[in-house]
Amino acid sequence: MSNENALLSLLVEKIQNDTLVLPSLPEIALRIRKMAEDPNVNLNQMADIISHDPAMSARMMKIANSAFLGRSVHVNSLHQAVTRIGLRYIKNIVTAMAVEQLFVSHSTLIKGMMSKVWQDTLEVAAVALAAMQLYNSNLKVSPVNFDTMTLAGLIHNIGALPILTEAEKHMDQFGDKDFIAGCITDLAGGIGGSILRKWEFPDELVEVAEQWNTKLPHTDKVNYLDFIRIATIQKGHCKDKTEPRLALKPFADRGLITGVDFYRSPEFTVIYQDMKQLFV
Repeated sequence: MSNENALLSLLVEKIQNDTLVLPSLPEIALRIRKMAEDPNVNLNQMADIISHDPAMSARMMKIANSAFLGRSVHVNSLHQAVTRIGLRYIKNIVTAMAVEQLFVSHSTLIKGMMSKVWQDTLEVAAVALAAMQLYNSNLKVSPVNFDTMTLAGLIHNIGALPILTEAEKHMDQFGDKDFIAGCITDLAGGIGGSILRKWEFPDELVEVAEQWNTKLPHTDKVNYLDFIRIATIQKGHCKDKTEPRLALKPFADRGLITGVDFYRSPEFTVIYQDMKQLFV
């Protein structure tokens, strides 16, 4: 058996036997998610917890003052930022930020591949958020919202992480970049679904991880998976290599995007650049 097939067989066997080691969310994200679900928690308590993580605090300030929230008054403290953002947004935004901390490696090859996966993830998140915001601008009530869309964008390819980690354990056998990338394409969806179930994420986000890179039919109901698919098609990250304009047409026909060239519009460009700045 070739080394490539051996890694593929190893991953498939571990998935089937439920023995693949799945990543765990950082402690601060777990605490914040739990706190946000407590009906008795207050925003001051939430700000105190977030303040223990300087990077997370800085990101909260940036989001609170972002163009997305559309507020002209600048906030100057974490407590003000948390109040502006609100508990529900905080829960998902903090989780999304914490995911980045999982992409670490001591191998030069794997570190480079993790960096590529993460940068691609950020691009997809920004496109999905910008497309969603344009869609929502014409609605009084929308089925999709900013905080959950942010989380969907940043976890859609989380299944790549255990594959890269497993390859790193056996670099002498499995250190082939192209093959590892192929394993990610073929297996990350199923693994991602397993991770999000372990993290007790809602079904709509499990669906994003499992189905964004498949050709399963679209539903009539607008959901987060739609905008992740729009973004991954536009960025050329899909396994299906249907010409992007053809692949985007069903979304344009449903009114989710203004057309197959939606990403060329000045309105989209401005929002897309704003969304990218949230992840810097």
